[in-house]
Amino acid sequence: MAGSNFVDYVKIFARSGHGGGGSTHFRREKFVAFGGPDGGDGGKGGSIILQGDKQYWTLIHLKYQRHQFAEDGEHGSGARSSGKDAKDIIIPVPLGTVANRIYENEDGTTTTETVGEVTADGERLVLLKGGRGGLGNWHFKSATNQTPRYAQPGEEGEEGTFILELKVLADVGLVGFPNAGKSTLLSVVSAAKPKIANYAFTTLEPNLGIVEVRDHKSFVMADIPGIIEGAHEGRGLGTRFLRHIERNSVLLFMIPADSDDIRRDYEVLLGELTQYNPELLDKERLLAVTKCDMLDDDLIAEMRGHLPEGIPSVFISSVSGLNIQQLKDMLWEALQR
Repeated sequence: MAGSNFVDYVKIFARSGHGGGGSTHFRREKFVAFGGPDGGDGGKGGSIILQGDKQYWTLIHLKYQRHQFAEDGEHGSGARSSGKDAKDIIIPVPLGTVANRIYENEDGTTTTETVGEVTADGERLVLLKGGRGGLGNWHFKSATNQTPRYAQPGEEGEEGTFILELKVLADVGLVGFPNAGKSTLLSVVSAAKPKIANYAFTTLEPNLGIVEVRDHKSFVMADIPGIIEGAHEGRGLGTRFLRHIERNSVLLFMIPADSDDIRRDYEVLLGELTQYNPELLDKERLLAVTKCDMLDDDLIAEMRGHLPEGIPSVFISSVSGLNIQQLKDMLWEALQR
């Protein structure tokens, strides 16, 4: 994937700002011999925050900005003047970004903990909070201590290493072996222009397209790179793109009509998804038998008896347009369920 602009995995190191210290200042003016404490509070340190931005579709902007450091808050001063709060670092990320924090254990191993995910435009996720500013000495004046000579120091910021993963947000995800016709279908039902060629792994990154159905209704379809047997163990493009399927509401399995055994191919695909994440079994599933432009009605009727049971299916051809509208209607109905 050298030269690709699609980056869906990046590791960053971030540090939030320290809070400013409170002031121990005393009021000193002409004709006021013993002015009381008037030290101001310190300002808050800057936080590190992710913010969803629908204009972004990749994490490439963070590939060369892997260190994110926020500034410290200013210290307080006399006349109860508070220090200035530091600016937060706002990192725009595409919708579907998951943040995981890495912790190093004493035995040298690492533990990963999910901080949260950003799925809506404008949604914010705080990775690291900035330190709070310390209180000035005027807060500590009392009947028994009229001249407190101490103030709170600012709270220290935090630092940590994070892995940001993008899981493409789409309504329908296309699942199939390489060269099953997924990119061709996406190019026919939407305005997307994925690379199409007659060899395996033409698609090396997810492609999204908006599919118009009827009455100005539409949904988003994602063309995921082809899956091969053993993908859940990292074979082929492996788990690098299997995670994008997790966010799809409906999975459209695509198997070409010239397959030696459509039922077995479906079971292999389903098995790879299940071993990667068993929760994928809870999603709506449909089957499209592709490249059917050369089949007659009798042959299609005969092939129906060899399809997997319990899953709605349709025979299509992206080249001739066979049953494409029916497929879109079926997908829309599945999305409503």
